[in-house]
Amino acid sequence: QMQLVESGGGLVQAGGSLRLSCAASGRTFRNRAMGWFRQAPGKEREFVGAISWSGGTRNYADSVKGRFTISRDNAKNTVYLQMNSLKAEDTAVYYCAEGWSTTESKYEYWGQGTQVTVSS
Repeated sequence: QMQLVESGGGLVQAGGSLRLSCAASGRTFRNRAMGWFRQAPGKEREFVGAISWSGGTRNYADSVKGRFTISRDNAKNTVYLQMNSLKAEDTAVYYCAEGWSTTESKYEYWGQGTQVTVSS
């Protein structure tokens, strides 16, 4: 099993930045691709981006491309989501998960989520 704990969420003004962290424990982290999803109030959870086990390949949703960056530190068992130029529509609970897909059902382990609120 893998345990995932997100942190770094909060309230930020539009145009600002936040960096989310996802700390992993349990299953070997360095061999696993990792993804980020988000769920806004009243909406389904949606794919944000994913990073390969080495960090060499990344994939982003069109809605965040050019503004968000996923990175990882395998020595620290942590994956990051740097969010810049935040918009009100980025307000959501953000989740990290183990896997490599744009499809939620392909991911096995999930964190509990961290709230990001962007004020306009």
